[in-house]
Amino acid sequence: MTLPYTGIMLEYEITPQDAASLLREQKVRLIDVREPWEFSWARIEGSLLMPMGDVPARAFAELDPDERLVIVCHHGQRSLSVTAWLRNQGFEQVQSLRGGIDAWSAHVDTAVPRY
Repeated sequence: MTLPYTGIMLEYEITPQDAASLLREQKVRLIDVREPWEFSWARIEGSLLMPMGDVPARAFAELDPDERLVIVCHHGQRSLSVTAWLRNQGFEQVQSLRGGIDAWSAHVDTAVPRY
């Protein structure tokens, strides 16, 4: 589901708790930029695997620039880089998951393995 653009610039990062709320309301799409081995070890259900190195080639084919996106990695560094890149490409509704999947596991879903 694509939400209409509100004209309000979002913060570059979102907390795991806020991302979980948006996910429950189906107002966000999770994009996991980790490597396939990491994704196979631990993932947030429903997230799309798009390794960081693949983002430039896949972003415009698979992502909607008007869609609300949350980018996920292990600790939040790669996702913040991808978020900045996507914002520079016109994806204004994108945020990085602060603390990555590690923080998600610690604060939202302890069933997600930590590594």
